[in-house]
Amino acid sequence: KSRHLLPLLVSFLRIILITSPLLSLRSLFFQNWRSDVRLDGKTAVVTGGNTGIGKETAKDLASRGARVVLACRDMAKGEQAASDIMREVGGAKVVARLLDLADTKSICQFAENIYNTEKTLHYLINNAGVAFCPRGITADGHETQFGVNHLGHFFLTYLLLDQLKHSAPSRVINLTSAAHAMGRIQFDDLNGEKSYHPVKAYAQSKLANVLFTRELARRIGGTGVSVFSLHPGVVQSDLWRHQHQCIQMAVKIFRIFTKTTVEGAQTTVYCAVEPHLESQSGGYFSDCAPATCSRAASDDDLAQKLWEISCNMLGITWQ
Repeated sequence: KSRHLLPLLVSFLRIILITSPLLSLRSLFFQNWRSDVRLDGKTAVVTGGNTGIGKETAKDLASRGARVVLACRDMAKGEQAASDIMREVGGAKVVARLLDLADTKSICQFAENIYNTEKTLHYLINNAGVAFCPRGITADGHETQFGVNHLGHFFLTYLLLDQLKHSAPSRVINLTSAAHAMGRIQFDDLNGEKSYHPVKAYAQSKLANVLFTRELARRIGGTGVSVFSLHPGVVQSDLWRHQHQCIQMAVKIFRIFTKTTVEGAQTTVYCAVEPHLESQSGGYFSDCAPATCSRAASDDDLAQKLWEISCNMLGITWQ
């Protein structure tokens, strides 16, 4: 393990250099975005809504009057998060539902539950994710980071799209990372069977998030469903929990370059509630404003190829 530590530390520093909000002059003067938009009568699903920026996003939407479904792998934590939000926000309407993005059967069951219990769905916030973990496989045999971060949300969106169309205007919001700029889609080794590096696998999955957003927007134009991807910033969270103690120490040392979970949730909420964003469907955002993604993330041919292969991996037809 020790021989892999230095490359991981270097990769961590690269991510900080690419994504740190303090390394951008614009971000030095960035102030938290504010909006008094109400969401009464609206319904939102937030994956990974039991912790971190997902929980803060859910709390903000609930404070605006939305009914929020926390889609969580750990129901005990999900129920606790729902209770916390309802205690902190008067009149909040929050429920927790089981969702394991590493298992397509669980995703199907969650989607069926949404159709059975929710009359409408206005916001699908694909927030959950895993990062920098040792190589593992999902219940369906896919590499964990690609399987959860990309394929899981790809499949969930596919299943819930009819509900989103029925409730239009509605929005799909995919959380990615500026680390997507380090990513490359390894079509000949998407599951990391030939070679696996946790940071490269993470960057690949985040690039896939941006490409998915771009292609989905192209395919569903005119339906009333808008799609956005966003970089929340480097956020103080448990995203680094799988790493060596030296990496975790580096995270603490560079804490000054990170955002709180409240700050990290700002761009997600912006993409959910800011009026008149429909014309920017398919776009990439950071610090509550349009941002520039990598050249690879802007490649329409790459996005289409990834779409087709993702459908094949999931055994679905999505025109």
